[in-house]
Amino acid sequence: MKAKSMRTGLKYMGRLVGFNPPKNHTRMKRHIAGVFIVMGIIASLEGFSQDIGWRTNISSFFDNSEFAHSNVSIPQTMGGVHLAPELVFQYDSLHSIVAGVDLLHEFGSDGFIDKLTPTAYYQFKKGEFSFVMGAFQRRMVAKNYPRFFFRDSIGYYMPNMNGLALIYNGKALKGNLWLDWASRQSYTKRETFFVGFSGEYKRGTIFAKNFSYMYHFAGVMEPIHFEPLHDNLLSLTTVGVDLSGLTFIDRLSVSAGWAVGLDRARTGSSDWLAHNGIYCEIEAGYKWVGVFNSLYIGSPQMYYYGIYNNELYWGDPFYRAGNYNRTDLYINFLDKDFVAIKLLYSLHVSEGELYQQQVLKLSFDIGDSRKNN
Repeated sequence: MKAKSMRTGLKYMGRLVGFNPPKNHTRMKRHIAGVFIVMGIIASLEGFSQDIGWRTNISSFFDNSEFAHSNVSIPQTMGGVHLAPELVFQYDSLHSIVAGVDLLHEFGSDGFIDKLTPTAYYQFKKGEFSFVMGAFQRRMVAKNYPRFFFRDSIGYYMPNMNGLALIYNGKALKGNLWLDWASRQSYTKRETFFVGFSGEYKRGTIFAKNFSYMYHFAGVMEPIHFEPLHDNLLSLTTVGVDLSGLTFIDRLSVSAGWAVGLDRARTGSSDWLAHNGIYCEIEAGYKWVGVFNSLYIGSPQMYYYGIYNNELYWGDPFYRAGNYNRTDLYINFLDKDFVAIKLLYSLHVSEGELYQQQVLKLSFDIGDSRKNN
């Protein structure tokens, strides 16, 4: 009876917004109904549990890049809105289960929901240590990774990871170790997964950071033509100084280090191809305005990009050109715990050319803030 009512409710909501999906959307409709039925069942357990909470995030992005003359990155405009409701079943002070869904609607799309990403994970949390396993938000472990590792569109269109993570969030020392199974092997899809690590140690104003991952990129089942298995390993280690609050401006930090990219195609020799360079970051900000600059000076990354494109490489394609500088001028219209609105105007110097990009992002959280990650 409840399932029937849920289906009826979904149909009625669709009529209200003028949405009448064609037959080929039947699977999507079933997925949506299934997610909300499961969430309803969990919510019905409230009388038998110690604590059930909820939270919802709505986030929106508009990203316009003007890279018309670039040979390494394409011009495009991306825009959309995410709605991500979640239920949190708190068994006790240590154990919890989170179940929800991330619904994406792209600007200009005729579809009601263009992508549905399920969220369901177990979390153990004690003091500064956390363990999560399941389908969880990418930002839980990869929020601070530079674009050397993940281009902006990954966060827009792939909000979740599937796997597990160990997280330590101390005052002086922070770190995480994670696994993301990005694609299960089939006759049409490759087997791909990440194993990653990031860490930061800070003592006074001095800090050291490391970001790393290894991406395993295998072929499909029973391929028509032989394709070697590929490994892509990236690592960035930096040291710097954070003078935020110690000068007349609110935010000031400088760091520099060494970036390494390793590529391997497992053929006869299986030799690693190394690509290295110097990487620097500078940020300065006062109140609601600021500037963030990243500079890479070194050899081109992404050796096999011409063959596998962004299937194999998840970082910003500008690093294919070698030397690359990005300057972000930003305005934080709102920057609170529950809401953030940020405008960026970015200048890219690559291939001897100057390119520009405009980005507007919004994020708003409501619900039981005590259970937010």
